[in-house]
Amino acid sequence: MIRQGLHLFNAALLFLCASLYLGTGWSLVLFSFPVEPLLTVDNYWMQFVPQLREATRILTVVTFVMLASAAVLFWNERRTVLRWYPIIVFVGVLAAGLVTRNLIFPRNREMAAGITDPERLHVVIREWMALSRLRVGIWTAEWLAMMGYFAHRLVLLERRVMAGQRTVPPMREVRTGRRPVEVLP
Repeated sequence: MIRQGLHLFNAALLFLCASLYLGTGWSLVLFSFPVEPLLTVDNYWMQFVPQLREATRILTVVTFVMLASAAVLFWNERRTVLRWYPIIVFVGVLAAGLVTRNLIFPRNREMAAGITDPERLHVVIREWMALSRLRVGIWTAEWLAMMGYFAHRLVLLERRVMAGQRTVPPMREVRTGRRPVEVLP
């Protein structure tokens, strides 16, 4: 029972982390990207740099938690059809991490250093936004994989329950004075 609880906790932790990435990414796309035309060399820094530094600090830890959690989830599900969900998440985390480290971080560093040319600023921000959209797509796939994992578990549980109802005697009603309560015989 404790092992099952730890297994469920690990899966929930992975889903929480995937949800954190999903929310972070989609909030960027929905709320930060639309202001891009208003950004200038005088005001972009406060819109991006402090938030990117903090996000990098926190999400780096989340990335390692996700990799470990996905590996543990895979190990626990390795003999079941559910093993594919943590594989998808693990590969997604690696892919998003590579995009971030190799393609997004150089643009983060350039913005942090201070861009003084307005044309260069918009080139860098548009490249950063395009790469970030790619990353948000990967994060969305990770979240969908975890949602699929829990949905699949629920379907499997419902099948077991439905199969079990054919062999379990019907419930009987017990009168308690208030309303009938169903109990197993």
